Amino acid sequence: MHRPPTAETEVADELAVVRPGLVPRYAGELPGARAAVLTRLWRGLAHEPLPWIARRETGREGLTLHLADGRRLRGPHADPYATGAYVTAVRLDGVVYGDPARLMTELAVPHSVVFAAELGQSAASLALSRAGREDRPEEWPARDWEWEQRVVDGHPFHPNCRSRPGFSVAEQLAYGPEHGPVVELGLVPVPEAGCVVSGSWPRWLREPGRLVVPVHPWQAAHVLKRTGGGRLPAGGVPLPAHPLMALRTLALPDGPHVKTALSARLTSSVRDISLGSVAASAVLSDFGEAVAARTDGLLRVTRTLGAVAAGSPDLAAVLRESPEVYAAPGERVVPVAALATTGLPGSPAWLGRFARLALTVGLRLLELGVALEAHGQNLLVVLGPDGNPVRLVYRDLADLRIGPARLARHGVPLPGRLPARMVTDDERVLRRKLFGSLVGGALAGTAGSGPALRAALESAVPHLPRTPDLAALLDEPLPVKALTLMRLSPGTAGDQWAELPNPLRFGSG
Repeated sequence: MHRPPTAETEVADELAVVRPGLVPRYAGELPGARAAVLTRLWRGLAHEPLPWIARRETGREGLTLHLADGRRLRGPHADPYATGAYVTAVRLDGVVYGDPARLMTELAVPHSVVFAAELGQSAASLALSRAGREDRPEEWPARDWEWEQRVVDGHPFHPNCRSRPGFSVAEQLAYGPEHGPVVELGLVPVPEAGCVVSGSWPRWLREPGRLVVPVHPWQAAHVLKRTGGGRLPAGGVPLPAHPLMALRTLALPDGPHVKTALSARLTSSVRDISLGSVAASAVLSDFGEAVAARTDGLLRVTRTLGAVAAGSPDLAAVLRESPEVYAAPGERVVPVAALATTGLPGSPAWLGRFARLALTVGLRLLELGVALEAHGQNLLVVLGPDGNPVRLVYRDLADLRIGPARLARHGVPLPGRLPARMVTDDERVLRRKLFGSLVGGALAGTAGSGPALRAALESAVPHLPRTPDLAALLDEPLPVKALTLMRLSPGTAGDQWAELPNPLRFGSG
């Protein structure tokens, strides 16, 4: 009987046309990619408040999920802080499933059909990413974008870690940072009178009466319908750029980074550049610098140089500093998501020092009233010549949460013109933002397991100031975004949350 095509077979068929030499490597990477996605899915099933799971039962041989319809789903013990691919199969009423898409299809819960398709795309794209990666040289990269391109597997905990719906195989190879491409940005001139502008838009992107907006070629072809990506700068010189982890953000040859509009769903949501975020970008940049100055040099924030939106989130761009500008001679600036490629986190002492630095900065800003979205993509660490962490760099201020009451207690004025979603005095919201991203994201992803995270935190905590926020971190479950629940709840706006076992008590029973 003829089986309908799957994401895996569709990628294989396209790959046979555009890059036939990668087909054998792609096929060889598929089992590991399925396990990596299944591991992330199992984490969500084991720990998130999914309404169709009646109860969870832990035994010597693993974890059993009792579904509301009477079925039972069995798998290994789920370390909520583990990365990698330790789940190769689970059993649903005795039937073995090693393919996360097939498992989700068989579960047949509300909205599972769409999510199953996303899981299939994630596994297939992850296999493609692994197949296309180059062997890493022994020496560390010299440029910031080279570090970014070392991150092959995407989000360490999201089941849709590599899901890129709307991207053909040729487009993934051409635009995915893990494939090491150079992307030629289009330049679209627009009347200045109709633009929202913040900061100082540079002269080289201006014409008389018009601003020139860098446009990602995928956006040009699929959203703006400008096949070819707009027009090139005067003289016909291309604008080459190196894609970063965020895919839509690229490093220009002379150093600055440009965030382009890319109206595609990556992991959970479509990430556009809203008119409000463009309007607030300069104010946020100044504010970020001001609060970072209160960390005694432990944190620097990349400045927004300019932002523009041509009347729509679909045609917008933000220029900001490269994090490299905050490295002294002999130092390197490394995205936290890329730390695992250095081997440094394998040292408990190094991991403890990094946790101490990150928590010192995060808790100090939280006390001031600023909660960072400090996940492994937004947060970077400056490594000294000996490899030790010396300071942090933070980029992309659009997802901060800011507490006016806390700011007022410390004599810090609340910036004007901020989007309403950023401003709150709800302590739970502020703590969720920081703890979920920093501890449940950056530190957990770097540690790679619950025991390693626990050891790093135990090393760091004695050196941290005793604040109510630290007490909450020590005593309460750890809030993290419920990534699986969010994909199965398309009608619910905003973030949803899960509570993970407190990492400081991990394994203590």
